[in-house]
Amino acid sequence: MELVLAEALLEDGRDPRALLGALCRGEPSAERVETLRFVLQRLEERDAGALPGAAREVATGYLLPLLREHARGSNPGPRGRVLRAAGAALRSCARLAGSPALAPELAEAALRDLGCPRSADGDFAAAVEVLAAVGACLRPREDGPLLERVARAAVARALRGDAAGGDAAALVASRLLPALGRGGEAALRAVWDALAALRTPAEPSGVAAELLVLSALAEKLLPEPGASPAGPDARRCGRFWTTVQAGLGRAQDALTRKRGRYLLQRAVQVSAELGSDCTCGTRDGTGPSLFWWSEKKKDELLKFWENYILIMETLEGNQIHVIKPVLPKLNSLFECAVSEENGCWLLHPSWLMCIYKGMFESENKILTKEGVTHFLELYEAKSLPFAPELSEFVIGPLMDALSESFLYVRSPGQQVGSGSPLGLKLQKFLVTYISSLPEELKSSFLLKFLQKMTSRPWCAVPVLFLSKALAGIPRCKALAVEGLLALRDVIQCTMITHQILLRGAAQCYLLQTAMNLVDVEKVSLSDVSTFLTSLRQEECLGRGTMLWTELCDWLHVNERYFRQSSICDSDELHETSLTAYVKKLVQDYVKSPGWEKESSFLPDWLEARLTALMVLLAVDVEGMKTPFSEKQRMENMLRIFLDPLLDALAKLGTNAYMPLLRTDRCLQLLVKLLHTCALGGASPQDDEVSMLLQTYVMSAAESISQFVLRRLTMNELRSVADMDRCHLYLKVLTELVGIPGKLGWRAGNPVGRVISPLQSACIHHLLEADSGQEPTLGRQIQRAVSMAALATLCKAADLHLVPQPDAVIAGPAERFLSTLPLNQTLQKPCSEEQNGCRRPWENGSFYEECSSSQGWGKIVAGYIHDQWVCLSFLLRTYHNLIPATESDLPECFLPALQMPAQTLRSALDALGLLPSDCVSPVFRCMEVLVPKLLTSSEPLCIECFDVAWKTVSSSSNTQLTFWPNLKAFVEFVFNNKVLTSAAKIKGQAYFKIKEIMFKMVEMSTVRTGVFNVLISHCCQSWTVAASSVSQGSLSSAKDYSELVLEACVFGTVFRRDQRLIQDVQTFIENLGHSCAANVIMENAKREECYVRICAVKFLCLLDGSDTSHKLFIEDLAVKLLDKEEAVSKTRTRYHENSVQHRVKNRAWQTLLVLFPTFDQNFLSGIIDRIFQAGFTNNQASVKYFIEWIIILMLHKFPQFLPKFWDCFSYGEEKVKTSICTFLSVLAHLDIIIQNIPEKRPPLKQAVTVALQWCVSHNFSVRLYALVALKKAWHLCKALHVEDCDTWTAIIEGSLGQVESMHGAGNARRNWQRVQEHFFFATFHPLQDLCLETIFYSLPRLSGVSEEEWIALSKFASFTEIPCDTQSQWYLSRTALCELSPGDWAQQDRGSAPGEADSRPEWADVQRKIIPWRAAAPEADLELPCQERASRLGKSTGGLIVVASLIDKPTNLGGLCRTCEVFGASVLVLGNLQCVGDKQFQHLSVSAEQWLPLVEVKPAQLVDYLQQRKADGYTVIGVEQTAQSSDLAQFRFPEKSLLLLGNEREGIPANLIQHLDVCVEIPQQGIIRSLNVHVSGALLIWEYTRQQLLGRAEPAV
Repeated sequence: MELVLAEALLEDGRDPRALLGALCRGEPSAERVETLRFVLQRLEERDAGALPGAAREVATGYLLPLLREHARGSNPGPRGRVLRAAGAALRSCARLAGSPALAPELAEAALRDLGCPRSADGDFAAAVEVLAAVGACLRPREDGPLLERVARAAVARALRGDAAGGDAAALVASRLLPALGRGGEAALRAVWDALAALRTPAEPSGVAAELLVLSALAEKLLPEPGASPAGPDARRCGRFWTTVQAGLGRAQDALTRKRGRYLLQRAVQVSAELGSDCTCGTRDGTGPSLFWWSEKKKDELLKFWENYILIMETLEGNQIHVIKPVLPKLNSLFECAVSEENGCWLLHPSWLMCIYKGMFESENKILTKEGVTHFLELYEAKSLPFAPELSEFVIGPLMDALSESFLYVRSPGQQVGSGSPLGLKLQKFLVTYISSLPEELKSSFLLKFLQKMTSRPWCAVPVLFLSKALAGIPRCKALAVEGLLALRDVIQCTMITHQILLRGAAQCYLLQTAMNLVDVEKVSLSDVSTFLTSLRQEECLGRGTMLWTELCDWLHVNERYFRQSSICDSDELHETSLTAYVKKLVQDYVKSPGWEKESSFLPDWLEARLTALMVLLAVDVEGMKTPFSEKQRMENMLRIFLDPLLDALAKLGTNAYMPLLRTDRCLQLLVKLLHTCALGGASPQDDEVSMLLQTYVMSAAESISQFVLRRLTMNELRSVADMDRCHLYLKVLTELVGIPGKLGWRAGNPVGRVISPLQSACIHHLLEADSGQEPTLGRQIQRAVSMAALATLCKAADLHLVPQPDAVIAGPAERFLSTLPLNQTLQKPCSEEQNGCRRPWENGSFYEECSSSQGWGKIVAGYIHDQWVCLSFLLRTYHNLIPATESDLPECFLPALQMPAQTLRSALDALGLLPSDCVSPVFRCMEVLVPKLLTSSEPLCIECFDVAWKTVSSSSNTQLTFWPNLKAFVEFVFNNKVLTSAAKIKGQAYFKIKEIMFKMVEMSTVRTGVFNVLISHCCQSWTVAASSVSQGSLSSAKDYSELVLEACVFGTVFRRDQRLIQDVQTFIENLGHSCAANVIMENAKREECYVRICAVKFLCLLDGSDTSHKLFIEDLAVKLLDKEEAVSKTRTRYHENSVQHRVKNRAWQTLLVLFPTFDQNFLSGIIDRIFQAGFTNNQASVKYFIEWIIILMLHKFPQFLPKFWDCFSYGEEKVKTSICTFLSVLAHLDIIIQNIPEKRPPLKQAVTVALQWCVSHNFSVRLYALVALKKAWHLCKALHVEDCDTWTAIIEGSLGQVESMHGAGNARRNWQRVQEHFFFATFHPLQDLCLETIFYSLPRLSGVSEEEWIALSKFASFTEIPCDTQSQWYLSRTALCELSPGDWAQQDRGSAPGEADSRPEWADVQRKIIPWRAAAPEADLELPCQERASRLGKSTGGLIVVASLIDKPTNLGGLCRTCEVFGASVLVLGNLQCVGDKQFQHLSVSAEQWLPLVEVKPAQLVDYLQQRKADGYTVIGVEQTAQSSDLAQFRFPEKSLLLLGNEREGIPANLIQHLDVCVEIPQQGIIRSLNVHVSGALLIWEYTRQQLLGRAEPAV
């Protein structure tokens, strides 16, 4: 309309100046500005050269202010229209202005606003519009510098795509850069040079911004055939392809990835259409080009890039069911990218890595796992050429992906403990990949690989499998000192996890990695020994293990090839390097370095650990080299190594001037030697080295003992730091005391001779301290030392390491310990300077440390702890002398024993004073005292229970102290004597114990293993009680049967990460002795399954003939049924493997274990409850257990058969499908009637019942009834039951008909499957009555989660309760354990699980239609929909769809989407506000942004239809009328208007009169109408189809 108006005004003959002035006056509406634009364009076409002044005045006086004003506007629609019209008018003004040129002047002013960071948003937008308008008017020669400045500024602002400048960057990229690109070769070259001057983008934001710029210029940088080349060819630029790859592989947002795909697709399409060869330079000068094109290989390249882009587009969907069929095409990409003839890359491998990056970084975890698995499997199928990009990818994105624990979850159907499939693939990949590397690159790759492992914190599972993969690499000389250091850093990473077994296994594998990959010629023995000390020997490196033997063998083979160590002298080179190294190592260690000053602090233990480890390794290596007949040489070698140490130790007792540092180091080495030697798989009695070491140590025992006695008793330990030295001496003393116990005590033993003097001296010092002397630091330290020494002696006596004292007559030491004031603390010492006696060592910071609260508090806590250790020994030794009340005095005067209540109160106080790591001896004292006082002092005992539980539960987050404390607490509270006494009096103590019991069960749900400690202790104590001859021995167990009940059904549903940890731990345990961690570390058996195992094994030991046992079993059985019913009531329907399912399953498993002890009287009381459970809705596994128990019950007591027949008398509507449970029981009729003399009546009844249910309406019921009928009928024929002859024809006919069913229907398949079902075909209720079937075979076959499968090996490994796992009760006698779940599957599974994945490449895959031209950068949403669509290369037709009569947003949203997809020109709505409705947007999926929408109210439809008729449109109604046309016969005109009716009423009668034609959709069904959206979609598609066919027909 505006164009017509402009033509009319110019034809009117008016003066152009006056016309321009008139248009510049008035309100600047969009229509006025567009008219001005068209007038200026017509004047420009007429070459109106006499208007320079007017053009300049219009530009500066009207258009520039107008641009600034509207750039600040808030209404995007009119504002965008005005800005575009004003920009076009400004361009015409610049061309009309003449000389001097207006364009440079306007560009200079706008450039200032563009580059100014403080410019307002409106000024910036106006500057963009001005530069976009006049940029094309700049002259390449005269305005070249200005053009370059504009280009640089535009690129700089476009690349500033951060949060602050994102909108500005998008505006520059969508408006200014395309305008500059269209401005000619000079402008485009300037923009390209500005891009090339930038560095390679490193940040994702830089990639996104640069791709935004490149996408805006794509039409000029990648011109189509026929277009004149206006600038550089981006295809030949490496920087261009680097940016595209970065967008494809590293971009976080989908829009940036879409831009990358658009540029790639356009480049490929342009290359194919141009038909000329093209090559881009390589990134590093070697290998294939980043992009190249050859007309000779056009078909291969097109196929490659088509598949490549298909995969990249499919990955955007994040839908694994769509992506998985596309993955085989990735294999074809590798086939195209690699030359089979030359074995080199034809296409750059970085393109393929972009695909994997996209998969690795996907939010869909399944897709990530698929990507990692596919990459790891690459080298299994084909051998790929080496490429640096592959190595970088493995060390970078692949290892980042491998750090996710979820990747290592077992595959469905894989057994627990079988290992991670991805872990195995990782190991195979690493072996294959490293083997394919050139020898000169293996070292650098492995070093970078290890360094990558240290660059981030790893979870336990990924680092374990990575370590295992490294250990599997074949031996090669790849790592030098740097690699050994990197391995040590990796070991430090493994220490982060609290999973001790996983941590130990990872260290084992890392040690194997070092032995396989280290180049011994580049490392010294010193480097190796330092590396070995970074391992935790108590977790992975123990003597006697396979790993220790492997390490010794490695040292033996390579000892002559290690790099010369700096500590070996030249005159020792005639000896082997290992022997010389260790000799020198021990000599230098024992000889205290002269440069080290005497220190009050104890030396670090690290050097002692290193020396002890190397000594024992060298001795064992020597043992490998020495034949059995020459073992004397090995003994001599050990003596040679230890001579310096033994000489120093022998002088300890006589040389008072030996440096303190040297004595400390010697004693540390002694302790580490004994510990390291004892740590491992071999017993000390079978280890010759251990026996020799102990013998050598005993040769110096007298000197060591005298030295320790002197240091502990002669006031030589006087500082806080000396307490660490005291603990060292006591460790040495403990080791010395233990050696005679192993070798045998002899008269005159030197260690035994110091025990009595040490005890007397300690008592003397403690008595002296109570004499009222000033508490100086030295005196207080001596008190702490004396108490610690007494505690050590008591521990040794408690462990029977020293001869036991007389348990009846107490000696002086026992009397002293009994009179100690309990919980007496050490006063903080005062300075001796105040007493006039100042010592030099008390000056400065050291004295400040001595009196610091932290250091002194630890000493005080240790002092109180040692008091309770001594008292615990005293109470255990003389527990028979403790009176039940304080009025009963013992024969000897021992106050702590004479006043037990007071002692127990002191124990309560101690729990409040001591830290959590010091309370164990207090619990042990309570364990002795509480049983004596529970009857007389119940409130005090209850308080002990409470405070002790609070103490234990508060330390639950401290791994090292919680478990020892918990064990001591359980032994105290759940002592059998305490439980018996509490149950006997049934007081508050009884209920407090139960309260704590349930709290522990609750804690077990978040702290796995707590219940294990409790149930194991109780069952062990009850087992001992049950084996006693006294009747009523299970009385306490009966009173606490709730504990056994909770144990029988215990177990939570683990989170996925918890299940993964348990699976991996089981996998490591299954490795057995091949993993040293299994040998060294004792399995604590804290898995939840061991709770049930303990309870079941305890129940198996009970004797049903014993009255107390029988009562306990029956009480437990009733409670199990109560538990099962309570669970059933909580939820009528429950999911498979839910908590409810598992609890019910465990309850019935336990009832099966107890069943052999049930008698008829007891069963008669619970039989109705068992039958009622059969009618309950249950999961398959629970149903099988109920059926099993009913079968056993009827077999054992046929008297219950009448009750069983009654179960079939209920109406079908009541029992529904639950009758299948009883029909399954009936299928085992041969077992049920074994004990019945007259079998004919039950057989006749069985046939009658089965026939009755064979006519049920339910298919499943009929199926089970037929199975029961077939079994009963075979029995009738075998036993010749004549009464059933009259039914022969009916039964034989029915069974024959079902057997001879034809066809491939489900009925025949299900009949075959139900007969092959394990419960009917293989299962034998009597021979399978064993733990193996109950807890492993049947749960496995019935689809229960693998966490519920308890293998017989786990019962055998739980040795706390004895059993015979080879007995009939444990093992099945049928082939049930050999079946797999797939052998009896009842459901129709369709294709095999791996069938789809096994296809080499799918014939067809899902692919969303994404035209590559529509993948251009996002269009300005301020543009009208028609212009926006045209800029995206989208064509629109002549169809108008009128939906003003439709009410529902869902229908309108669907129509909007359909109209946009098929290119309708406009969609007419009754109210445009519906576009904001969520239901509309959910169906439209943003189609409203790309389709013109017009609002026409229903009341205005008549006028609108008449206007469209006047424009040449045919108005078509979608309605069934008397004269409507068939859609199949109707031909749509090009200009068609489609009117849709209301959902309920259709098109009103008044509107039908205005229609040109009505069209109806032919129907075949009964329903008379379709949904309005469906009807509209059918007609829209038919219109589109006819238009497409019309275009395809050749012109006549």
